Amino acid sequence: MKDKMPKHIVVLKGGRSAEREVSLVSGAGCAKALAELGYNVTELDAAIENFAGELSRLKPALVFNALHGKYGEDGCVQGLLEIMQIPYTHSGVLASAVAMDKPLAKIIFERFGLKVPFGKTISSEDLQKGEPLPRPFVLKPAAEGSSVGVEIFKVQDNKSVGHGSWVMGHEESLYLVEEYIEGRELTVAVLNGKPLGVTEIRPKSGFYNYENKYTDGKTEHICPAPLSAEESQNVMEMAVIAHNALGCKGLTRSDFRYDGKDFYILEINTQPGMTPLSLSPEQAQAAGISYNQLVEKIVQSAGLNG
Repeated sequence: MKDKMPKHIVVLKGGRSAEREVSLVSGAGCAKALAELGYNVTELDAAIENFAGELSRLKPALVFNALHGKYGEDGCVQGLLEIMQIPYTHSGVLASAVAMDKPLAKIIFERFGLKVPFGKTISSEDLQKGEPLPRPFVLKPAAEGSSVGVEIFKVQDNKSVGHGSWVMGHEESLYLVEEYIEGRELTVAVLNGKPLGVTEIRPKSGFYNYENKYTDGKTEHICPAPLSAEESQNVMEMAVIAHNALGCKGLTRSDFRYDGKDFYILEINTQPGMTPLSLSPEQAQAAGISYNQLVEKIVQSAGLNG
């Protein structure tokens, strides 16, 4: 139980990114947990007009950042909170910005000895001129999360990149194109610099896209992943290296492909989802940490205790 004057936490959720709906669910779950933990909680949608003014009026002891995607996970809202001198959860301005910039994050990962898929950045104009790499390859916006806009182009596919419907249906100006790594999809959550475990992700059809991530029953999560002790240790160590290389704080989740020989890091998520279908709470649960305990640890990692 908290004292008679519980600390006030504002949960930022929603926002204006493509991941708004997921953030609303994450935010609601975190707010419920914080209330059950005894905090005074206010939920605030970052999409409202003058939300910064409302945040200033609320005067929270801490902001629990449950935003996902652009403006909430890329250093923007973190910069605003720094200016307003309001403590907040998860990673800071620089780590958030670098993690969201997938091509830049890849450069840093490589310099810390992590394997990454071969790839390059390409403009939407150049994409319309033809295939950017030999198939199979993966095409994704250079700065999005939750697999928004990700597409796999395999040899047998009839879909085209150039003047086809794919590019014309997206608004991004810069994309990351990478070789497609055949194999297994794995993910590792890291909390305060320590790995929680390894999960293997098995979509029942297609790949782990936005729909398969957030539609109940479309993806199987195997936690712990069926790996040898050495394999599990190796990929968890890679996730910790990625977390520390970018200077992340609190909770992160790194995604990998495993071809049976090498682990390839795909990206790091500085504000992993906290929905009922999200991977990080599931890994925490397998490690003996309840959802509410995970939320409490995230709050404590931001310097707020009691």
